[in-house]
Amino acid sequence: MEKDKKHLIVIIGPTAVGKTTLTVQLAKHFGVSVLNADSRQVFKELSVGTAKPLLEELQGVPHYFINDRSINDEFSAGHFEKEGLRVLTKIFNKEDVAILSGGSGLYIDALCFGFSDIPKVDLSIRRALKEREKKEGVAQLFTELQQLDNEYAKTINPENQQRIIRALEICIGTGKPFSSFRTGAQEQRKFALHFIGLELPREVLYKRINNRMDDMIANGLFEEAKKNETFKEANALQTVGYSEIFGFFEGKYEKEEAIRLLKRNSRRYAKRQITWFKKNELVQWFSPTQLNEIISYLTPRLP
Repeated sequence: MEKDKKHLIVIIGPTAVGKTTLTVQLAKHFGVSVLNADSRQVFKELSVGTAKPLLEELQGVPHYFINDRSINDEFSAGHFEKEGLRVLTKIFNKEDVAILSGGSGLYIDALCFGFSDIPKVDLSIRRALKEREKKEGVAQLFTELQQLDNEYAKTINPENQQRIIRALEICIGTGKPFSSFRTGAQEQRKFALHFIGLELPREVLYKRINNRMDDMIANGLFEEAKKNETFKEANALQTVGYSEIFGFFEGKYEKEEAIRLLKRNSRRYAKRQITWFKKNELVQWFSPTQLNEIISYLTPRLP
């Protein structure tokens, strides 16, 4: 029987949609722990720009993968899969239900469906791509990635040099799209999955994103970026919320333009997240305010 299995509730949705609040409400209702699926909130040094929840917002609910390593530490979807499964094993030794919540689609898919081993390719390919990036620019490499693996290209920041080069080296080295190696079979998992997607009308979501960015700036986003400027080549900082500010620091544009780019790129990131999550046919979609409806949906499916 499905109810005899262990169960993982998976809360997904775009940035600023309200995942943290809803997740804490569900965790308190069901009395369970939460695994945080955010590729940047895991780092101690990044708080303002990652919209990391405050301790009072977590309301005493046990959370994993928040503030538990340094930006100097390597952390990827593959690491998240392995460490996340170990955490789930520990939780499931005592409890029947846990929650996975976040907006990093690759991390969520890796933990829920498996992350196929990506073949090693000749290092000369990466070196050649880095040289090309210096001469031709990241936009040219992104255009090439769109041609070789448009599915993956649609889900990443067009200015994220590291992810673009990583995907391209696999495409070139194996002759296959990078996205074809991302996930394995769902049958690998011994726990039942319950996907809850949160969505809002586009204009409402975009307003929330703009307001959140204003709050981040007021709360010290530029100062946080300055403090971490020495790590700007790290993958976690070549992302929306930081890369735009580094451009301002480098004199590429004025602060007002950096703020405009922060808001625009955050909206574009939300659109990429929606594109990724909408491909998952297992998701049941709700408004973040429909707590009672979500509880009513989940309750008969859980032990």
